[in-house]
Amino acid sequence: MTADQRAPDVARRRLSLGLAERSVLFALLFVAEWVPLAFYFHDGGHGAASLLEITVVFCSLLLAIGFTKFGHSFRQISSELENTSLGWGFLLGHFCAYGGFIWLSLPSALPIPTGSLHDALWYAAGMLAVGLCGSAFVPPRVAWRLVRSTGHTWIFALTIAVIARLLMVGILLGAPALGFASKAATDLTFAVVNVLLRLILPRVITDWTTMTIGSPEFNVTILPWCAGFEGTALMLVFSVAWLGYFRKEFRFPNALVLVPAGMAVMWLSNAARIVALILIGVAGAPNIAVGGFHSQAGWIAFNCVALGFVLISRRLPWVTVEGVRHPAKEVSRHNPTSAYLLPFLVIVAAGMISSAASGGFEWLYPLRFLAAAIALWFFRSTYSSLNWKFGWYAVLTGIAVLAMWLGLDRFSGVHADNGIGAGLAALPGAARIAWLVLRTAAAVITVPIAEELVFRGFLIRRLISSDFESLDPRRYTYVSVLISSVAFGVLHGDRWLAGTLAGLLYAIAYLRRGRIGDAVIAHATTNALLAAWVLIGGRWYLW
Repeated sequence: MTADQRAPDVARRRLSLGLAERSVLFALLFVAEWVPLAFYFHDGGHGAASLLEITVVFCSLLLAIGFTKFGHSFRQISSELENTSLGWGFLLGHFCAYGGFIWLSLPSALPIPTGSLHDALWYAAGMLAVGLCGSAFVPPRVAWRLVRSTGHTWIFALTIAVIARLLMVGILLGAPALGFASKAATDLTFAVVNVLLRLILPRVITDWTTMTIGSPEFNVTILPWCAGFEGTALMLVFSVAWLGYFRKEFRFPNALVLVPAGMAVMWLSNAARIVALILIGVAGAPNIAVGGFHSQAGWIAFNCVALGFVLISRRLPWVTVEGVRHPAKEVSRHNPTSAYLLPFLVIVAAGMISSAASGGFEWLYPLRFLAAAIALWFFRSTYSSLNWKFGWYAVLTGIAVLAMWLGLDRFSGVHADNGIGAGLAALPGAARIAWLVLRTAAAVITVPIAEELVFRGFLIRRLISSDFESLDPRRYTYVSVLISSVAFGVLHGDRWLAGTLAGLLYAIAYLRRGRIGDAVIAHATTNALLAAWVLIGGRWYLW
């Protein structure tokens, strides 16, 4: 074998991740480790949560501003990182420092008393763990160049991160000014909900001392964290980031009025969410109100407000620069990413809506099938260029995944009731049959196509290059396959291990000949056989 023949194999196995991809990996690992730690070792604002929030805000601001204002330098560094492997030694050191941080978070297990020495060791271990983690993804020499290329931006980012943390601590600890603001916002939310409810319900009960509101049949308690702070803060970050990124297209200071306007709309939508929750409960569906709707409506509202902000902000003459054009049609024709992602995203969006309208039984599940079918049909011309052929190996892979899935499920022995059996029993015969047909069709047709387009057709190559369509379908790196499989596993919740292994097997089927058809048929075979297993045996917990 010549050197030229070996080169593709070397390139295939090289970890080729740019700055953006490494930042995502760093954030995922950081959140996975430090969010649980902040929960279990929270100490009133000085624990793991402080390091978590300061680091996340600092990195987010530095990268967002850096990519916007210093894009050329960042792109050069990103290209350099694509030819640089991960620092596995730094990563090992990170896990050791992280273990030491956890140990120091349990002062009762230490031979030294708590105090200044313990606090110094605790902070040192935490900062060392964060520093080593960052060095594993971005080598220190490159990180230093990255920071220097932004001038004094890192000082601004660090200052904002610390101020944000101090404000959060002030709210949590009830600082006089911030505590007053928190109570005022909660009282205002309560008052708005009260006014809206009295326009609809004949009888409304309110208790300002306990912040309880509703009707005699169903009522809720509005706590400070129910006053819309989270959604309003998300809208603040989104609107500022949007205006900053497209700052050349907006007229300042006129455009700044969009920020409080977006926050106000988001806050009002939270009040409307509480009203809708109460009305659902009053209508006789308390399980839907406190179950699906309570957990999903906030995210649905944020998505709607954010989308509305994007669409409206670029169509207001008094905030946009004259002469700016947005050739949406040309962009859509040249955006292959949307064809791979949109069917999956509409399934997620439809799932949020159907879950919000459901209690124990998701009776609107067929909405997922219909939404995905429409999206797939819309991009049908794009998919015609993909290789949809398949062979016997795909079918065997699907059967192997099913055997593995059922084996792990039997080994776990955990069979939670998802309410499908009881929900189907309550439906009329025709509705029950229609639900089962569309649920099976989604599992066998739209879900395999949408998920394989995302996790195998898109993500494996996108983790290698932003111009993923120029790569051979058989091109991969071990890390890109692993990340796409783990992401696929996480999608399956408590069956994440089975999902990850299934993702690996589907990836092998796809990469064997570079045919998306092999991955889709393998996935569809698994789901079809699983559907038969569920329907014949009534094993609804597998769905």
